[in-house]
Amino acid sequence: MKLILSIIRIAKMGETKAALAEAGLPSFTAMPVLGRGRGHGDLEQINRAKETEDCPALLEDAMSFIPEEPRLKSKRMITLVVTDDKKDLAVETLIKVNQTGKSGDGKIFVVEALDSYSVHLGESGDATLD
Repeated sequence: MKLILSIIRIAKMGETKAALAEAGLPSFTAMPVLGRGRGHGDLEQINRAKETEDCPALLEDAMSFIPEEPRLKSKRMITLVVTDDKKDLAVETLIKVNQTGKSGDGKIFVVEALDSYSVHLGESGDATLD
């Protein structure tokens, strides 16, 4: 089993949801997230902050989390667990839908999932993923 964590633009959620369902992967969890990527710090302000007594406060402003303007830069983290044979399908689907060629398209992390349990039925393993 694989745990797939994908951080994507909020504007792509509807298209991502439809594409995952069409690929036979309709079950996932999504949540709003804050974070930082490469290039999102104000380098000029960071360098100024290092030279002043107000370093902590200025650094905090320069290194703020996204979204600074929630409507423009909101991200979602999608979490799904898939059987090993569906990992490539899930990753390819997420990339196909979310790739715009611009910085900020997102990231996908694939992690080994040791097991899965259904609280409702008491099952474990791949059977819980259907």
